[in-house]
Amino acid sequence: MKRSRLLSRSPRLRCLLLAAACLTPLFGAETWTDKRGRTMKADLVSVGDDDAVFKLANGKRVTLAVDLFSDEDQERILDWEPTEADEADEADEADEEAKEAEGLNFDAPWPKKVSFNGDPDISTVEEDKDESRFVYESANYRFVCDVRLSKSVVKGFAVMFEATHLYCRELPLGISGGVKSDGKYQILLFEKKEDYVKAGGPPSSAGVFMGGKGVVMVPLTSLGVRPVGSGYMLDRDKASGTLIHEITHQLTPPRYYAKGAMGWFSEGIAEYLTATPYRAGNFKVGSNFDDIRAYATGYGKDDGGGRALGESVRMPALKDFFLMSYQEFTGPRANFNYGMGLVLTTYFLHLDGEGDAARLKSFLRALRAGKSGEDALKVLLDGRGYRELEEDIAKAWKRKGLDIEFDSPASGG
Repeated sequence: MKRSRLLSRSPRLRCLLLAAACLTPLFGAETWTDKRGRTMKADLVSVGDDDAVFKLANGKRVTLAVDLFSDEDQERILDWEPTEADEADEADEADEEAKEAEGLNFDAPWPKKVSFNGDPDISTVEEDKDESRFVYESANYRFVCDVRLSKSVVKGFAVMFEATHLYCRELPLGISGGVKSDGKYQILLFEKKEDYVKAGGPPSSAGVFMGGKGVVMVPLTSLGVRPVGSGYMLDRDKASGTLIHEITHQLTPPRYYAKGAMGWFSEGIAEYLTATPYRAGNFKVGSNFDDIRAYATGYGKDDGGGRALGESVRMPALKDFFLMSYQEFTGPRANFNYGMGLVLTTYFLHLDGEGDAARLKSFLRALRAGKSGEDALKVLLDGRGYRELEEDIAKAWKRKGLDIEFDSPASGG
């Protein structure tokens, strides 16, 4: 197989891929193959119009586009029908998630500042030069790297991971997801960009969350780590803010990726964290609105990144945007869609109703309770039609200097 040739060519890459594979136990689940010949073990639990939900052997649920799979497996997915046992399991799962939501932090105050001021407390777990496998741990993360790094270098970039973890947990939005292995979230680090790409990382990306395995993969250059002599040094100013986006994905509950939320919200909340000013373990949350607006409409206050939507935006009808397939969302207009996902998420967090994110929190609770698609969106609309909501969004953002014009209203709005 293609994957076998890759593994035999590169011991370093083999170790990192095996580390990812070990996160998903290989027993009691079906094997699924994508168009590139890569496999995963999972049970199919539901099928939508364009995507399907799988349950991994470790309990994590992932939503994947049907057309990512081989032709044979696409037929298996489309022919699948739930059994009574499947439906009972789904009901039990929804009950458990509803119970879990009761104990979440939805009623906590909105943070003004999130600071990770502690010591990441780096420990060296394994250093195997022959196998090019070096494992380091911080409080919440396990970093599996293909080259040896000093503790000081690991400590330097681990602060960003720990601070992002803290930010996600302190937002009163129930961001309580993520798959741990032996109590840690998994991060795979690659010295060479080519090995990162061979492992499945998009060539133009600074890092990626691999939903099927629950891991974040990162080239060392994206962390500001570069070789110097026989070792490596860290330039904190070179770290990519894209990683905050991917870390957020890793911590986002699977239910927040359901249809009706996938795309505009699942990407919008990751963009929201990315656009929040960050430096040396500190996120300035309470004063981040101008930074978010600058990131959405231009390239950010420091020209360090952004979606550059401009001051006047024309977008699809709101219902169509909410229910857009993920393939289309990440297609040719991905940059626009990510930017508008941020704009809409920010509206529901700060500009809707009393500015207390009440409707968005109800929407997230509904997702946790098992609702999806239009059923979940009814909670978000809270009695409004889509056209009325479009007008509310346009008016609120116009006061902030952004003109939004929606296409003709969707049917039923």
